[in-house]
Amino acid sequence: MAPHGERADTVEVFKGARQMELKRHGRTIRRYRVALGFAPQGHKEREGDGRTPEGTYVLDARNPRSAFHLSLRVSYPDAADKARAAALGVPPGGDIFLHGQPNGWRKFFVRHPRKDWTVGCVAVTDAEIREIWSLVPTGAAIVIHP
Repeated sequence: MAPHGERADTVEVFKGARQMELKRHGRTIRRYRVALGFAPQGHKEREGDGRTPEGTYVLDARNPRSAFHLSLRVSYPDAADKARAAALGVPPGGDIFLHGQPNGWRKFFVRHPRKDWTVGCVAVTDAEIREIWSLVPTGAAIVIHP
């Protein structure tokens, strides 16, 4: 991890612009181009819809042995997401991550970042996720804007 004074306290994703910013005390310290779910318009509604959720969540866990080059888990679904899905009679989905490229040969087929290719996650390059991994502690807020 980066020294405490260099770490971000918030991650903001701007889906429409395909940008993500790491912030410390409200100031942007890094900016990245991102790929999103394969059908990114609107808030995630159900499992398999290809949408990236919108709202305020927490990066609540990290996985160094992910199927992707490092991953930070987004706390989706929250209680409101579960209630919305229940009202629709559908599963809300889950396993939403901020991650790098797929491990192995699959990374050559994702065309990142020119194309949205995830199933609802936020993806960056492998080099970028290594930097993000060191700058963003577990428990940091992630705000995903439309």
